[in-house]
Amino acid sequence: MSSTPLLLPKSLKALTSPNERGGYQVYMETFGCQMNEYDTELVRSIMKARGFQFTPVDEEADVVLFNTCAIRENAHNRLYGHLARYKARKKARGLVIGVLGCMAQNLKLELLESRSWIDVLVGPDAYRRLPDLLTDALEHQRRGLAVDLSEYETYAQIVPDRGDGVNGWIAVMRGCDNFCSFCVVPYTRGRERSRDPEGILEEARRLVSQGVRQITLLGQNVNSYRSDAWDFARLLVAVADVPGIRRVRFTSPHPKDFPPALLDAVAQHPIICNQIHLPLQSANDRMLERMGRGYTRREYLTLVDAIRKKGPMVLTTDLICGFCGETDEEFQETYDLVKEMEYQAAFVFKYSERKHTIAARKYPDDISEQIKGYRTNQIIELQKEISLRKNQALIGTPVEVMIEGDAKKSDQQWMGHTEYNVTVVWPKGSAAHLPGDLVSISIQDATPSTLYGNASENPLSPF
Repeated sequence: MSSTPLLLPKSLKALTSPNERGGYQVYMETFGCQMNEYDTELVRSIMKARGFQFTPVDEEADVVLFNTCAIRENAHNRLYGHLARYKARKKARGLVIGVLGCMAQNLKLELLESRSWIDVLVGPDAYRRLPDLLTDALEHQRRGLAVDLSEYETYAQIVPDRGDGVNGWIAVMRGCDNFCSFCVVPYTRGRERSRDPEGILEEARRLVSQGVRQITLLGQNVNSYRSDAWDFARLLVAVADVPGIRRVRFTSPHPKDFPPALLDAVAQHPIICNQIHLPLQSANDRMLERMGRGYTRREYLTLVDAIRKKGPMVLTTDLICGFCGETDEEFQETYDLVKEMEYQAAFVFKYSERKHTIAARKYPDDISEQIKGYRTNQIIELQKEISLRKNQALIGTPVEVMIEGDAKKSDQQWMGHTEYNVTVVWPKGSAAHLPGDLVSISIQDATPSTLYGNASENPLSPF
């Protein structure tokens, strides 16, 4: 839906013209997944084409934008906290505040009514309208709302405005048709639509020209990618064949329809990383049916067996604890399977009811927060033990790592990831390594999430 612009409160003083720095200054924060990060790059591109500028300092901003996530309750709480932080500044000098993305789409008028200092709400399919809505808010003190869902919008021809670095993301499709009962994505991002493969390949070539050496292809369910004769396996191989790319990843596939051709592509192409993120969510068949996942425990395990027969594949997963009606015995099935599977990593979440989802309409959210928290912590601790054991097994052995940049804690150390997406940190030393190089690191120590080591004197694959 869209609405007629509403007048802002008279106490707010609108800016009447771009300031002396050459354009309205925008400060932007992004919450949530890699798709949201990619959308932020699209928004920056759209905004800059209309004369807006971006600042990393919020005190300098005329506009503050939040690109939001609606998947977890924690993301909502974080946004409300951030909005409150800017309330006084808005009253003092007419700061314009915009909420973008999934939360804007999902909550619509509720956000405007309960948080009256929000000026602009724009959903994931309406970013092209954002410059006009912000200009109207800045210069005419009008609120704006643009939350139409589109069957066609893929932001074709918009070149994302990305920062420096060797990692790049490409959204190959938007939306989702799976309608898992716990998930709000089909309601916030609309139905599935795939991008033209030539546009994706052109974007990959452009990323290479900008120094990117690792590309991650994004989609709510990449298995569903279709464009004429192209499926996702064909697209994945074509991207991996782009000259200059050294690693290709993708996220996320869905276990219910993982095609053999995609598994063959991962196993056979030297550029495609042998790491697959395969969300489980629950190991109990009743919970899987309630969640609307479209597969059984046995079918999931059959797929895992097929994956592991292809060679040294590493699996990571997503899990939900405390879904509607989950018993202790059903949770124990998930706990036991995580122990059996030995994932490299698991992203574990307490179930949080999302408005408009099938689960919110059909099942009571009847597991207490205390029990949800206990179950979540149980699996997190189990996964830490598994990850630590797997990482410690690498001590004394060399691993191939792509240099991504300085380590977070010291500019005297490099940071990168293995093919299996494990973080590695090591001293820079005297060798002339650069971001994008593939180097051999001898592992000396390990935690559940990070490997520590020393580099050889020469990169394995310099650029």
